[in-house]
Amino acid sequence: MRYLALDLGERRIGVAISDMTGMLARPLEIFERTSRAADFAHIGDLVKGHQINIIVMGLPLNMDGTEGRQAAWVHDYGAALAETLNVPVHFWDERLTSEEAADVRRSQGKSPARGSLDAIAAAVILQSYLDAHR
Repeated sequence: MRYLALDLGERRIGVAISDMTGMLARPLEIFERTSRAADFAHIGDLVKGHQINIIVMGLPLNMDGTEGRQAAWVHDYGAALAETLNVPVHFWDERLTSEEAADVRRSQGKSPARGSLDAIAAAVILQSYLDAHR
């Protein structure tokens, strides 16, 4: 099984991918959002090119675990993506992943500039998902 994770933002999408064993996640890329159709086409190319079986989308929950307006938007986006690509989309709690991604950048001696964190955050989401499903 091969997994692709998405950290969906209003302007950018961070992307991470698992290894072929479905055990380890790594950042893949960040791309600018333009339209849903263009996003889906790009994600579809990644799914085909990397032979992805499951997409994992970060779900922005409130700190108390409830879902707000942003989570509803992600659910809608993910459902449309799953229907368009005919690939299962699973949602996974993304609380505090941006902070964890910033810690990763700092540990590498690099600045945690916001735009550079999206793919790392996607990898954090995916690794959490993979670890929970072993």
